[in-house]
Amino acid sequence: MKEARPGLPNRPYMSIMPIVDLTHSICAEMPVYPGTEPPQILNACTIERDGFAEKKITFFSHTGTHMDVPAHIMEGGATLDQLPVERFCGKACVVDVRPATGRAIDRGMFQPRQAIMDGMDFILLRSKWSALWGDDGYLRGYPVLTPEAAEWLCQLGIKGIGVDMISVDRERSTDFPIHRILLARNILIIENMTHLDALPPDIFDFWCLPLQIANGDGAPVRAVAVIAG
Repeated sequence: MKEARPGLPNRPYMSIMPIVDLTHSICAEMPVYPGTEPPQILNACTIERDGFAEKKITFFSHTGTHMDVPAHIMEGGATLDQLPVERFCGKACVVDVRPATGRAIDRGMFQPRQAIMDGMDFILLRSKWSALWGDDGYLRGYPVLTPEAAEWLCQLGIKGIGVDMISVDRERSTDFPIHRILLARNILIIENMTHLDALPPDIFDFWCLPLQIANGDGAPVRAVAVIAG
């Protein structure tokens, strides 16, 4: 145990474990799902004029790195405020799905990681599509789960699935089959993640805390991975 640092409360402290931020910043120029309005961020109050700074921010609930909950797709599905906070954190591992670029992510792609996936709360799919963030190519051609792979993942008892892509369904989808498979089983979906290439091959702690919106169908999250030393 270390001594307390000057300027901090007089209590012992533990060394901080590395934290990887998996979240895109929200800004007016960010990519949004086709047909969605981009965020509007206005300087409503300024220090020069009002003595304090405050922004007026307008955005859709599925903007940026965000979470989908069952109410997003399922009639009568659980809303954000109906879910306990422990649903938004747990043990996680990453699965590299880069070989699926331009095609489907099938069940066979999980076989090399199946042993470590057992008992996980969250599975994060690393396609490295986030490297296209800000380019038109980010919005199309990304790989998605096959229905069979999605059904199989539902049997693992996980809390959620995260992707570094704009959606778990194809860009022109109108029936959203993968969303329906996952959300019907109360499996959370975290989309538009980034920096998944910085994650270790073993298990880590994962937090994805959404805004607490009453009757919310989804919300931006601050997603982070806490890596054990």
